[in-house]
Amino acid sequence: MVKSMLSRFQPDPYMTAIVGMVVLATVLPARGTTAHAMGLVTTLAIALLFFLYGARLSREAVVAGLTHWRLQLTVFLCTFLLFPLLGVGLGAVLRPFIGAPLSLGLVFLATLPSTVQSSIAFTSIARGNVAAALCSASVSNLVGVVVTPVLVGLLLSTHGGFSVDAIRDIALQLFLPFFLGQLLRRWIGPWILGHKRLTGYVDRGSILLVVYTAFSAGVVEGLWHQVDGRSLAILLLADALLLATVLLATTALSRMLGFSKEDEIAIVFCGSKKSLASGLPMANILFAGQAVGLLVLPLMLFHQIQLMACAALARRYGARADDPLSGQAAPVSRAPAR
Repeated sequence: MVKSMLSRFQPDPYMTAIVGMVVLATVLPARGTTAHAMGLVTTLAIALLFFLYGARLSREAVVAGLTHWRLQLTVFLCTFLLFPLLGVGLGAVLRPFIGAPLSLGLVFLATLPSTVQSSIAFTSIARGNVAAALCSASVSNLVGVVVTPVLVGLLLSTHGGFSVDAIRDIALQLFLPFFLGQLLRRWIGPWILGHKRLTGYVDRGSILLVVYTAFSAGVVEGLWHQVDGRSLAILLLADALLLATVLLATTALSRMLGFSKEDEIAIVFCGSKKSLASGLPMANILFAGQAVGLLVLPLMLFHQIQLMACAALARRYGARADDPLSGQAAPVSRAPAR
């Protein structure tokens, strides 16, 4: 009986690995040249991930994902309308308890675009619509370069700027490898489709690298010395509540609108994420001369929570009974016409 109960509550190996990366970054964060090297390795891993996506996805799947306007519009509204509304309300309620910088940080977090690599990696692990997720998350980041500063200016009365570097990084790190994969798909696509574990290892490995490098940067910047325990606890609960609300909302909305399970997965993972990679550079520009460390702390904590929660959710989606279609990580489907 005891052994049976324990077997049901065995920790998920992937979740354990993510927690291990957080602990490792706290105890032994990457500094100096090591941090630079880890950042380079993470960049290469993400580029490899998108190269494999390009080599694996058919041209028809990519076009269908890009033109799936109902899904793209749903993700956009969740990212840049639902999230900011929730962030403003939560920041206003918690301001007396956590102070102005952290409450403003919650609002800033809510205005950011979706992540790219983790949204697509989790969609792939969950056997969702990878092509639509790729297009949605990438477009979110490109649009966010303009929309986020505008939202911050409107909500926080802060002047923003346009980051050409963000567009360049997205093009070089994501679009170029994906495009090369598409070009070479004719020759290497069948081999990659025959070795699906390879993409799975790259999916999970890239997430682990992102967790370690991002959390290392926070620890080096004094993450655990910038806020007292009470405020940190409230902030963690606030981030968890914000994520849970959006996860429930995106799931309910996608089902109410009649999207397929594969489309639902893409909407849930793309519509519930916030990008640390985009947020930190934007914060340095938008809040120049202010206490940037405290302002981005809600984002840094949210980033870790979303990775852990979505890793578990992706595994649960991926373990569903229906079999994935052969030849694709996930089928590209359309919501029924209404």
